Amino acid sequence: MPRPPSPAPPPEAILALTDADGRLAIRATPNARADAVLLPADGAPPVLAIRTTATPEDGRANEAILALLAAALGRPRSALTLLRGATTRDKLVRIERL
Repeated sequence: MPRPPSPAPPPEAILALTDADGRLAIRATPNARADAVLLPADGAPPVLAIRTTATPEDGRANEAILALLAAALGRPRSALTLLRGATTRDKLVRIERL
């Protein structure tokens, strides 16, 4: 039986991790047991952790990560742009201001 999804942090907490240009650092974990969006621990660098069950083949994990982030923020997927990290675990995403 699959695990129930963990609740996403509030959008305000995620947006607090962005810089003045709306860029957000993400540490991705593909092939995870369950999808999850996790805030950094106290005292840790301001990097959002996103775990996805998608495999890192043909950009599937990147799309899943952006979809999870968009859902956690309550924004359309088109409001997010992957700036850096298409082939690495450390990614930089721009969030369009609404």
